[in-house]
Amino acid sequence: AETDFIGGIVTMAGCGDVFAQMGIAVHIFACNKAMTERFFYNADAEMLIVPESGRLKILTELGVIETEAGEIAVLPRGLKFRVELPDGKARGYICENYGGHFRLPDLGPIGANGLANPRDFETPVAWFEDKDGNFELTAKFGGNLWTTEIKSSPLNVVAWHGNYAPYKYDLRRFNTIGSVSFDHPDPSIYTVLTSPSPEIGVANCDFVIFPDRWLVAENTFRPPWFHRNFMSEFMGLVFGQYDAKEEGFVAGGASLHNQMSAHGPDAEAFEKASNAELKPQKLSGTLAFMFESRYIIRPTKFAMETAELQHEYFEVWQTLPKNFKM
Repeated sequence: AETDFIGGIVTMAGCGDVFAQMGIAVHIFACNKAMTERFFYNADAEMLIVPESGRLKILTELGVIETEAGEIAVLPRGLKFRVELPDGKARGYICENYGGHFRLPDLGPIGANGLANPRDFETPVAWFEDKDGNFELTAKFGGNLWTTEIKSSPLNVVAWHGNYAPYKYDLRRFNTIGSVSFDHPDPSIYTVLTSPSPEIGVANCDFVIFPDRWLVAENTFRPPWFHRNFMSEFMGLVFGQYDAKEEGFVAGGASLHNQMSAHGPDAEAFEKASNAELKPQKLSGTLAFMFESRYIIRPTKFAMETAELQHEYFEVWQTLPKNFKM
């Protein structure tokens, strides 16, 4: 069936409270129909869109953004828009952020430059359409969808100024930082954007990526080691292979490890990394990401009952041997 961008959104998980303006919702989308006579705005949250397949042409009140796999687009709370599909269909992920606006993380001792640099974020130039007809305007407010009929396009802003605007970012421009001596740094070094929480050190949401990069650490187990987190991790894969999962984690898929849930590389990845020659290694053609939150992320009924749910996921760790010896 033909489905547009809004109609193709399915909620996978969420946390917090839309009325308290804290937490996030995580969605996937799949669409094959342009929004030609339908417009949408989200009064509850800003939307961070991560395309996985197919291009999106997002026409907003403040200009046009085109984005594809390997890029992200962020639409501020309350912005009216519609979505066209240059390739006829598209899939991807959405983080609906109820909390404070996404911003660049504090760089601390890294200094003035590194990670996602401000110069690489792009905002659109002014654009408008003067179009009359029978249109539908859908709004999300208070967790519900509301619809009305309008007689002209709301994308009629002929000029604007300010900094409350949509933007895109090419994740290939991320200045990845890693260990050049030994050990495995915390994945916060891969933070692209953060929505802070009242408590310093644990965010309402961090958007973290695992892009192409060099691994050069010596005397080190290089994949993400076995750990538990203060924050909950919803992970997705845009393309390629994630280095901690040899199989089963596919592009367009997702995994969820809530706070203090132990996890790490599967048995095959553990064996491979434990015996690998520690020469410089380039990870290429890969892009995984995480939506991290200090709050417990609850899967939806759809996520728990979908036919694609991997009930045997835990088995990837079942053959790990006990290696500790006195």
